[in-house]
Amino acid sequence: MLVLFETAAGYAIFKVLDEKKLQEVDSLWKQFETPEKANKIVKLKHFEKFQDTTEALAAATALVEGKIGKSLKKVLKKVVAKEAHEQLAISDAKLGGVIKDKLNLSCVHNTAIAELMRGIRNQMESLITGLPPREISAMSLGLAHSLSRYKLKFSPDKVDTMIVQAISLLDDLDKELNNYIMRCREWYGWHFPEIGKIITDNLAYCKSVKKIGVRTNVATTDLSDILPEEVEGEVKTAAEISMGTEVSEEDIGNILHLCDQVIEISEYRAQLYDYLKNRMMAIAPNLTVMVGELVGARLIAHAGSLLNLAKHPASTVQILGAEKALFRALKTKRDTPKYGLIYHASLVGQTTPKNKGKISRMLAAKAALAIRYDALGEDTNTELGVESRAKLEVRLRHLEEKGIRRISGTGKAMAKTEKYQHKSEVKTYDPSGDSTLPSVSKKRKLEEAEEPTEVKVKKMKKERIPEAVEEEEEAAEEPPKKKKKKHEPAEEEEPAAVEEPSEKKKKKKKKAKEEEDE
Repeated sequence: MLVLFETAAGYAIFKVLDEKKLQEVDSLWKQFETPEKANKIVKLKHFEKFQDTTEALAAATALVEGKIGKSLKKVLKKVVAKEAHEQLAISDAKLGGVIKDKLNLSCVHNTAIAELMRGIRNQMESLITGLPPREISAMSLGLAHSLSRYKLKFSPDKVDTMIVQAISLLDDLDKELNNYIMRCREWYGWHFPEIGKIITDNLAYCKSVKKIGVRTNVATTDLSDILPEEVEGEVKTAAEISMGTEVSEEDIGNILHLCDQVIEISEYRAQLYDYLKNRMMAIAPNLTVMVGELVGARLIAHAGSLLNLAKHPASTVQILGAEKALFRALKTKRDTPKYGLIYHASLVGQTTPKNKGKISRMLAAKAALAIRYDALGEDTNTELGVESRAKLEVRLRHLEEKGIRRISGTGKAMAKTEKYQHKSEVKTYDPSGDSTLPSVSKKRKLEEAEEPTEVKVKKMKKERIPEAVEEEEEAAEEPPKKKKKKHEPAEEEEPAAVEEPSEKKKKKKKKAKEEEDE
């Protein structure tokens, strides 16, 4: 049996002298306690040394990916192919399958082989002759550095630490510039206060002050390369009637020095912004397309690195930067924030306040995918970011139009709009709230509801009695011919009396009174 053993210095092929020892897996480690015992178990047959670290790295990366490198293929054809009947012991089962397919060699991998490899590694210095220990350790260290750098896909253009530092410096420069410009305006305002309202741009203000110096020099100074003609005319007019105080040359010197500082910092800020823009396009191109350079850089800086940001879910990316508001909302049991740093993205900024929450949620979802593609993907194109942004813009347009599309031509006949019906609820005033008396019980309410019905029945009976008396009196006074009409069953008279309208009753009452008077 042959053993393929990989080292940082090269490939080693060992011949197993006593295969029976491999069956005793538990006691196999005892055979490698000393170099003498190890030499009785295995013997070095061939050693293929790597020429340099580049070749070692290529071989190591091939092994990691489960492929056969050029140097390994050469060794296997030279040594192992001559003894094709022998089995080849390997440490990686995946590599064994590849060797069997390409070179038609039988490979073995089990627990005994793993224990054998451990023993060989323990006594490697004595088994592999011609390699000093210092050289093996140096090769191992160099290969470890190269392999880890390869695994991390190390590239100077891919270092996101530069982005974190650049965006932090950009924010600091903005604060310092703001302070310097405010100080410059306030300081020079004592000498020439009118110029502050005329020139609103900070950089143009500092350049103008630097060129003017003392207020009396305005008339002879040409500001056409800094200011438009109209503004320049206003400055010269204001200088003639200025209310400012007189200052010494030393004061003006310090003010001009401050203006120099502002101009230099402004120029450096513009240069730093260009650097940040280029670096963002190199490291996170898709994220830059989605949210812009500044917002993308702030997200990376807030998370610590691009890889850390890629581990965050979309919901975290959405509210990244609003942690204080989030925990305050959770503590007070109110609505959580809808957006954090992503609020400053152009897509969120151009929406109406009503749709900002929806767009920020959708943008965070697409941005999370773009971040993972940038951090973990091998390609550096911006296809994903461009497609996602186009989809978001279509969705944004749909939300802004509220689903209404322009219809032209015959399409107008196809479109039918539903009739608008205004539904309004008329609420009546409830007077029950005005009463300060205690509420009435249900039993009492029921009793009060039943009493008026009884009173009504009694009233009806009382009304019927006088009507019957009047009819009897009329029947007594009238001749007998009229009595025949009145002599009808009592059952029919009562409903008729009830059904007669109030006007007839009044007429009968009037007739009865006239007859009584006669």
